[in-house]
Amino acid sequence: MKHAPLFCSIALLVAAAAAGQQTVPFDKTFNIPVAPKGLAGRPLPKLPMEFDTAEGQRIRVSAVTTGLEYPFSMAFLPDGTMLVTERAGRLRAIRKGVLDPQPIVGTPTSYWAGESGMPGAIHGYMDVVLHPQFAQNQWVYLTYTKPLDEKRRFVALARGRWDGKKIADMKDIFVADQGGASRLAFGADGTLYMSLTGDDPQDLKTLGGKVLRLRDDGTVPPDNPFAGKTGARTEIYTLGHRGILGLALHPASGQMWENENGPNGGDEINILESGANYGWPIVSYGRTYQGPWQSERPRHEGYEPPVVYWMPAIAPSGMVFYTGDRLAKWKGDVFVGSLRTGEVPGTGHLERILFNEKMQEMRRESLLTELRQRIRDVRQGPDGLLYVLTDEKPGAVLRIEPVQ
Repeated sequence: MKHAPLFCSIALLVAAAAAGQQTVPFDKTFNIPVAPKGLAGRPLPKLPMEFDTAEGQRIRVSAVTTGLEYPFSMAFLPDGTMLVTERAGRLRAIRKGVLDPQPIVGTPTSYWAGESGMPGAIHGYMDVVLHPQFAQNQWVYLTYTKPLDEKRRFVALARGRWDGKKIADMKDIFVADQGGASRLAFGADGTLYMSLTGDDPQDLKTLGGKVLRLRDDGTVPPDNPFAGKTGARTEIYTLGHRGILGLALHPASGQMWENENGPNGGDEINILESGANYGWPIVSYGRTYQGPWQSERPRHEGYEPPVVYWMPAIAPSGMVFYTGDRLAKWKGDVFVGSLRTGEVPGTGHLERILFNEKMQEMRRESLLTELRQRIRDVRQGPDGLLYVLTDEKPGAVLRIEPVQ
């Protein structure tokens, strides 16, 4: 009891300090702070623009095409045609830098709602990838939000054949038990990894907050880590994830890398290991949107730790390992799209991370901050250049090339 006055004094000081802070308005529906608008909604600046970068790699950024509506992902066909998904349920073709005014036909009907980046938004069309043997089989894969009825809208994986102009015989080969966002990437062994956001990331009976591993026809490989385990979905490869928005195969190790959004901080890049648990929502290096730490003691003891994490959040999205020669000073680096930094709209950018030979982080750099755009995806083109998508309306495909 003799320490009670000291405790009371500390409590009063804390209360006084809190009283001096501004009152932050909260969205009553989602119980999150209302985002400030001072930097939001800026149009794409006039391009091309040139930038100096940390490694001495001076770059030029130009627009391949504009006028897209919230583009999500892109894939390059062998003839140079770019396929781009739009959230509104359209697959678009860009040929020699010209956007075909007509969407590609043969794709499924999806459901989407809301402005991208706002609470409650539903994505619609999401990732598009080609089969590793696309030259032989012409298979194109698409994840999208499938409306099952008026209330249930789950993520589906569809596959069809590209005939040069349209998608033929596209059909669902897998339908999840969750909504949310999804990414795709083929593994070194030809299996298809599919991420799912959603509920109950620690529950092996559901698919939310998991990375799935499937055969190229949507069936389950017999060597999946939970195959034969009672009470577990056999599609699951890893669990304990939050908002996964990036998947990329490491070109040398063959390991699958994943990035995910934390809440207010605690964004992560993880290396996926069969059957591993990455801890969400039990552990995190981030804070809740209301301010307290997500974990009582922020750490990953007992769970797989991230290889990279961000505090404050950058809202990571698409991800790629750069393997080309055109941007030689960036060879081997990881590039991650950022939708916004520190919970402030209008602060999206492209993140570059340099690793040592043991894949331990050495340094990182924020690129394209001056554009003030949400960067949804980043890919390496067949020409050895980097291409990014701006998640805007209108959105754009941007090209990054060296200045000689």
